[in-house]
Amino acid sequence: QVQLVESGGGLVEAGESVRLSCVASGRLGGSATMAWFRQFPGKELEEREFVASTHWSADIVNYATSVTDRFTISRDNAKNTVILQMNSLKPEDTARYYCASSPLLSSRNYRSYDYWGQGTQVTVSS
Repeated sequence: QVQLVESGGGLVEAGESVRLSCVASGRLGGSATMAWFRQFPGKELEEREFVASTHWSADIVNYATSVTDRFTISRDNAKNTVILQMNSLKPEDTARYYCASSPLLSSRNYRSYDYWGQGTQVTVSS
């Protein structure tokens, strides 16, 4: 079992920044890739959108086109923590952001992720 706990969400104005953290604990041996997904208001959980991912040890990082150049994913292996730095936020970034763990090398498909956090809400006002 892997436990994931997100933090850092909140209400910000357009153009501002938010930093999300995800702390992983438990049996991390089967966790290869960590990712952030987001669920937009009114959308079902199955419609969650890939945001960014990083491998724990390999230099493999992926971003959704919509966040490239604005969001940065990073990891602190010593603290089992994955960070999502979100800059230049837009109202359309408003969503609940989830941290997830996958045993795969890399994936943008939420079905590849077997552990999920509870999510943290990010609301961007215009």
